[in-house]
Amino acid sequence: MIAEVKRRSPSRGDIRIDLDPAALAVAYAAGGACAISVLTEPHHFAGSPADLLAVRAAVELPVLRKDFVTTAYQVWEARAWGADAVLLIVAALEPAELRALLDETAEAGLDALVEVHTVAEAEVAAAAGASLVGVNARDLATLQVDPGRFADVRRALPGGTVLVAESGIRDRAEVQAAGDAGADAVLVGETLVRADDPTKAVRDLLASPDRRNEMNRQRASAAPQPIPAEQ
Repeated sequence: MIAEVKRRSPSRGDIRIDLDPAALAVAYAAGGACAISVLTEPHHFAGSPADLLAVRAAVELPVLRKDFVTTAYQVWEARAWGADAVLLIVAALEPAELRALLDETAEAGLDALVEVHTVAEAEVAAAAGASLVGVNARDLATLQVDPGRFADVRRALPGGTVLVAESGIRDRAEVQAAGDAGADAVLVGETLVRADDPTKAVRDLLASPDRRNEMNRQRASAAPQPIPAEQ
């Protein structure tokens, strides 16, 4: 799981404007997240470089700078802030620009999560040589989530591509569905940011069926037992 630090979004409005990015990242790490995504875009997501810097100082996990990255300067800027990867959105780039930014991220020693929404965009990502691709289930025009989009789009990507399912993941069943459809990872934001206990929320989303059964047994054994009625 890539767990996201996000204050607001265009589709949902304010989520948690006053969040503590460092504390949230530490909670995600404790729950078992493998990486942290941090919004640095200020206008639509209320993000900032300060959020990424705070997360970088708080955890040792890989950190993704999530923003509208369209220039080489932003790639090196992300590296200077301590990011390990940047988001490159195919819909915001011409194919030649995508290829150039992939080269730039490699030169900077960063990874690139290349985000696609459609089969056509997936074909562009594949042609550019993207090896880490996020399939976003949210329609950019309507902002609605299509649960079947991942399975449709992934077929356009070559074998060996590391696939991340993005948007609309709210519970363990949806994580499992993404895995069954071929996802290697999920990126989760709003569900975790809104959670009263982000650590538990991460653990619950990542729990295997066997682990969930064990957790249920532990809860049952810890519950107060009824007092037998006197005969």
